[in-house]
Amino acid sequence: MSETLALRADPRVGRGRLGPLGAVLAVVAAGASAGLAARVVLDTVSGVDAVPWVLARASGVTSYVLLLALVTTGLVLAHPWARHLQRPTPATRMVLHASLATFTLAFTVLHVVVLATDPWAQVGWRGVLLPMASVYRPVPVTLGVLAVWAGLITGVTARWAGRIGRVWLPVHRVALTVFALVWAHGVLAGSDTPALRGFYVATGAAVLGLAVSRYGARRPELAAAGRVS
Repeated sequence: MSETLALRADPRVGRGRLGPLGAVLAVVAAGASAGLAARVVLDTVSGVDAVPWVLARASGVTSYVLLLALVTTGLVLAHPWARHLQRPTPATRMVLHASLATFTLAFTVLHVVVLATDPWAQVGWRGVLLPMASVYRPVPVTLGVLAVWAGLITGVTARWAGRIGRVWLPVHRVALTVFALVWAHGVLAGSDTPALRGFYVATGAAVLGLAVSRYGARRPELAAAGRVS
């Protein structure tokens, strides 16, 4: 656990030529560009109004799956018994975690842009950025809006971990809340929820079980101290 935190707090881990904010903006720009390009292509080659909605749902489900993998790896990284894992190395696990965060952000931006630019969806730019501003299912969509903003805060503070000290850690624990918001958003806002109900139940239960295991497990050093006493 301490080794993982040290890697996270090391400003050299996961840093390329772009700074943390620059990396986030680059991913957002790439996702937005992809969303707008997809929207233009769909408008050009298709006369079916529902096609952008299908793309929005596909990118949304993909974002959920990526977030599921992201939160799962995060819980494993922070688990008290993670030190027993020999492979992959802690550094490799951190790179995997950061890569999943990048892809999650990219597909989330694609999901948001397609919905915002699709008049048939009745969400609009206000709906994807502000709470209760969507015509379509305002409460479920608001859950997604809150998840996006909370996820951005969680990701940016993690990228700045080497500069802001341990402040990032309590903020990063909001990631579980982000997953819960996204889960509820997917269940309540998705038109394909009946077909995916079993998937949502299984994945939600899996994350809940892993979270209980992670926060309920005794740290190895505390367990050893208990045996000695």
